[in-house]
Formats: sequence, structure tokens, C-alpha cells
Amino acid sequence: MAIRIIDFKTQYAKVFYDLNIEWLKTFFYVEPFDEELLSKPNKYIIEKGGFIFFAMKNEEVVGTAALIPTENPEILELTKMAVLPKERGQKIGQLLLQHCIDFARAKKLEGLLLYSSTKLENAIYLYRKYGFKELVLEKDSPYVRSDIKMMLEF
Repeated sequence: MAIRIIDFKTQYAKVFYDLNIEWLKTFFYVEPFDEELLSKPNKYIIEKGGFIFFAMKNEEVVGTAALIPTENPEILELTKMAVLPKERGQKIGQLLLQHCIDFARAKKLEGLLLYSSTKLENAIYLYRKYGFKELVLEKDSPYVRSDIKMMLEF
């Protein structure tokens, strides 16, 4: 069954929240920052110049990813990537990642930045496979759970 990637629609804001909260609770915990951002994606992502994408299987949202502005307008942060538990293992995350990379290249950006955790070995392997390189993680990282910072430069 074909997966298609669509742009953010307000009608899917709750699904964006639910997918990410489930993922965070499964692998980590929900930080106050996450709760606020995820509950108001229009305010904190879209209206700030960011983007949210959804992976659709038939008419069901099965995954999501976001690109949010950084201090450098030529670099977006890849964040809030999550896939429905029953759909994991079907390369939906890779489709979302490739879509975000293609989107950033089409916008002629300098690169994509991400914060992650080395606990997520499969994710780190995937990021490296797609060309992300490790950077020095600042002491005041925006996420308590992150212990790795990576960048894909174009």
C-alpha cells in the first residue's frame, strides 16, 4: 500500500500531538517543552515559519515529522518524527526523512540540524546513512533527553 506525504493540515493537529506523545512515552518521557509545542503546532511551528508533514496510508495518518526554524534562517531543525506503533518497521520514517531532506534541498537551505539520543541506535544509524554528521552538543541543549546533535549540510 502506497504511502504519500502531505503538508500540515489543522485537522491533523491532534494526530501530530498523539503520535509524538506516544513515541515520547515509549522511549523517554514528555518534557514540559514537548507538551507545549505539541499541543499548539500552529503557534510554535507553522506560524514561526516551520513545516509539518504527515505520512498517509489510505486516509490514515501513520507518521509525522516537523522542520522548525533555528537561529540561522538557512538551517531547519528536523524534529518531532514519529510513526504509529503498528506501522513501524515499514520504512515510513525513512520516507519522512527523505521528504524532509528533499524539501530542504528544494528550498536551497544550507542544511538540516537534529537532536537525538544515542539510545535510539536505529535512528542514529539511519541519520548517518543519510549523511548527517555529528556536531558538538551544546551544554544548554533544548532537550534534556538529547545526547547527540547532528547536521546534514547541502
